Amino acid sequence: MARVEHLTFVCTDDKDDAGPNNNWMAPADAHQKIDALFDGCMRGRTMFVIPYCMGPIDSPYARMGVEITDSAYVVANMRMMTRMGSAALQRIEKDGIFVKGLHSTGDLDPERRFIMHFPEELSIKSIGSGYGGNALLGKKCHALRIASYQARSEGWLAEHMLIVGIENPQGDVHYIACAFPSACGKTNLAMLIPPESHAGWKVWTLGDDIAWLHLDDDGLLRAVNPEAGYFGVVPGTNEKTNKNAFDMIRSNTIYTNVATTEDNEPWWEDKNVGTPKTDWQGRNYEDNSKPAAHPNSRFTVSAKNNASYSELAEAPEGVPISALVFGGRRKELAPLVYEAKNWSHGVLVGAGVASETTAANVGEVGIVRRDPMAMKPFCGYNFADYWDHWLSFAQRSSKLPRIFHVNWFRQDKNGKFLWPGFGENLRVMRWIIDRCENQVSARETPIGFLPNADDIDTTDLDISADTMAALLSVNVEQWQAEMTSVGEYLDTYGDRLPAALKKEHAIVVENLQKAS
Repeated sequence: MARVEHLTFVCTDDKDDAGPNNNWMAPADAHQKIDALFDGCMRGRTMFVIPYCMGPIDSPYARMGVEITDSAYVVANMRMMTRMGSAALQRIEKDGIFVKGLHSTGDLDPERRFIMHFPEELSIKSIGSGYGGNALLGKKCHALRIASYQARSEGWLAEHMLIVGIENPQGDVHYIACAFPSACGKTNLAMLIPPESHAGWKVWTLGDDIAWLHLDDDGLLRAVNPEAGYFGVVPGTNEKTNKNAFDMIRSNTIYTNVATTEDNEPWWEDKNVGTPKTDWQGRNYEDNSKPAAHPNSRFTVSAKNNASYSELAEAPEGVPISALVFGGRRKELAPLVYEAKNWSHGVLVGAGVASETTAANVGEVGIVRRDPMAMKPFCGYNFADYWDHWLSFAQRSSKLPRIFHVNWFRQDKNGKFLWPGFGENLRVMRWIIDRCENQVSARETPIGFLPNADDIDTTDLDISADTMAALLSVNVEQWQAEMTSVGEYLDTYGDRLPAALKKEHAIVVENLQKAS
């Protein structure tokens, strides 16, 4: 029903190359362990061989893969999530290189379940799970863990980011890539519908989960979405929260672990339509104290079902990125939005991302954990080397996008959200775009540049000046504790931690000390 990070391994010859952010196993030991579980596990089943392409089929940025599986569910999902079939096979024959993936549901025994990655071999082996991220090997396994390793050696970035295009009434479009941990609003932002107060604005969806970022010949950072569909969390999706998603999953959609109604329609919490008769495990639903749908139940659908789909999602050259945005789910501490002071500071902001855990993670919900660049479960190599790779882009281009951090989840002392979120998040994205265009000033604080009180348009919003002041405040004492925590976390990477990152951290600590 979710990712199993404790059973997910990165298998490199040198343990330090996998880093403390990954579970490590020596490749020979890993092959031996998982091959013993594979032995005979597919007997009597149908073997499916899936050639697939991650990224637009004609893009130089696309990468190929082949997954062998015994799961028809995987085949049906991969058909929606990737460019699958003969065109992919032809490109594999032309390129001569692909990621090799082997998957079996096995016996679904948690004690006989592993997801093994061999980045130096460009291969993946997964057994004992039918959950999307563990079974659809083109998704997190290939497009993030293996691809991030490839990206470092080839000079690009594979990131857990949505890609959204925002068009103003004058027809100007800015493309923004945003990294949020799972269940922190990625899909809602990617498919945002402008509120009535923003007539003439349009939002285009290019991706809701993964971005591959490359520098072009002019030094601009361009993004492609390696996926062709959405594998989204469905509870909470309704006409109000995400109309585009709600509309697009009414047809040609695969539902996983949802409840069903009397007439066998899918149902989930906050759907606001219908009544559940059977819960996600097929039992009669009578106990209203428990969710009828699993909290991490999912939908799988082609991106082309989305009313805000942009045909540029298939553009071989990708789209130019104006801003990179990091975010997390924090009840307090993080302001609504702030801008990093430069690229290196932005890498520190990304490295320090923390969020409260959700049902997308196995384990206790609501615990604050460090999730750098929202890549903790997905980076295929040592985070210290990963941050060093990020930092290197400053030496390669003077046209890099600006970096921001957002937090839609600030709460008051009664647990009420201070910011309305959903479509109103466009107001924050407008400020980000204005900053990228040098059209609006900002006030400098120890943690970065924050909006001035009147720079975020609150027209027609029921939100007080005091609430906006709270949303845009920096509590120095809290931030000193936060930066101490960030520093302790960074120190766990030892001598491989980039000196430039330690320097940026020291600068923020010093500025906070002066402010106190």
